[in-house]
Amino acid sequence: MTKKVAPSVDARVIYCGDNTDQLRKLPNACIDLIYIDPPFNSNRNYEVFWGETKEKRAFEDRHESTKAYIEYMRPRCVELARVLKKKGSFYYHCDWHASHYVKVMLDQILGENQFANEIIWKRQSAHSDAKQGSKHFGRLHDSIFLYAKSDDYTFNHLYQPYSNEYLENFYRYVEPETGRRYRLGDLTAPGGGAPSKGNPHYEFLGVKRYWRYSKENMGKLHREGRIVQTRSGGVPQYKRYLDEGKGVQLGSVWDDINPLHGSDAERLGYPTQKPLALLERIVKTSSNENDIVLDAFCGCGTALVAAEKLKRRWIGIDISPTACRVMATRLKKDCGLKEDEKLWREGRGFIVRDLPRSQEQLRKIPAFEFENWAVIALGGIPNKVQVGDMGIDGRIFPVSATPERMDKETGHLDFMDVWYPVQVKQRDKVGRPDIDSFEAMMTRENRTKGFFVSFDYSRDALTEIDRFFKQTGKAIVPLTVQEILDEEIAKKLA
Repeated sequence: MTKKVAPSVDARVIYCGDNTDQLRKLPNACIDLIYIDPPFNSNRNYEVFWGETKEKRAFEDRHESTKAYIEYMRPRCVELARVLKKKGSFYYHCDWHASHYVKVMLDQILGENQFANEIIWKRQSAHSDAKQGSKHFGRLHDSIFLYAKSDDYTFNHLYQPYSNEYLENFYRYVEPETGRRYRLGDLTAPGGGAPSKGNPHYEFLGVKRYWRYSKENMGKLHREGRIVQTRSGGVPQYKRYLDEGKGVQLGSVWDDINPLHGSDAERLGYPTQKPLALLERIVKTSSNENDIVLDAFCGCGTALVAAEKLKRRWIGIDISPTACRVMATRLKKDCGLKEDEKLWREGRGFIVRDLPRSQEQLRKIPAFEFENWAVIALGGIPNKVQVGDMGIDGRIFPVSATPERMDKETGHLDFMDVWYPVQVKQRDKVGRPDIDSFEAMMTRENRTKGFFVSFDYSRDALTEIDRFFKQTGKAIVPLTVQEILDEEIAKKLA
């Protein structure tokens, strides 16, 4: 019988756009592992994209009810089930707001019998929603539903180290000669043994029993020092060394991976960012090297980074151009990958598809997205505070400056106060009043150089920029969107 070959699919690709459209382009049964962490159904304003406060897309505005949320997710999950291979696994990460409704939906799509686990990730030990006087317990965990496409799905058992309490109770013996910890195990036949079960019966070290092993093997173990008799006439026991064990098999409650905090090095500021260790555990468990991992709501790309580090192939989809650019930057920095079409075709780089590539497209995206796109395109860091940002949409840090630490309050790199402000206006033509405001900010912040981004500038605006430089020596660099798209900004950024 000829082995059926899975359909080919491009990997190491980030697609920018609605995942429903992108998923429909994928062939059937082409993905080994799917992980999604879609925006949760919350009755509070949920900032789907980081830095999104000025023009936030409130979750309650897009999904007015749990029913609307499920209706939004159902066609996407149908497509995800379609592209999953027979041996594939599907992880859906959610919280208490809609988890029970999500499970019912997934039971309908993938089948009740294909539900394998509800994983409980304890993401914190305390929570502010359990305030004094509230009538519920603190909500401390997320649920991660694991579904398999068939009974023959990939599953690699993982193990955790034994707890100190377990070691003290069970591995309480230590060999003086080697320092190795061990416990004592039974050598007698299971259930007392019986001739009908084929267990050998003989005398060993003065004790007659049905034994697990033959007399020859028992003698060999004794000579190797693996059998001890704790007292004269006592039943011999087997030494089980701690360093020969795998540990405790991983269960469904994960309380050993902490959530990300503001001071963590891997934190990017994305509100739903999950720790890399969490995604590495999922990727290790449910895929093998060279398998394809798909994240259709990939945000800042943690699942993609985990897949790349563990030698898997991957596909990411996100509707946010900002998220896609941040993802690309992260893959370059954390994984050493290059965003290059030629290298990608040779199997070494990665590519980003369907990003806004024209002025017309950029004029249509939300203002906060446009600001983040422009700042990131310049190699800067977007300002997390967008309400009352004091005229600073982002900061560019010179290559020569070496970051020492991340400021806990602002989230910005803190080193010798060396940075240049970026102001972004999604306007057809910036006028002199906008330049006047930017000059006031530069004077207040004592910046010697700043960058302004818009589609075009009035003659008065450009004249004022020249006057400001001649009078103060402070330079404002006006950049157009087309110059950024044409990648003609290197000299101006110098």
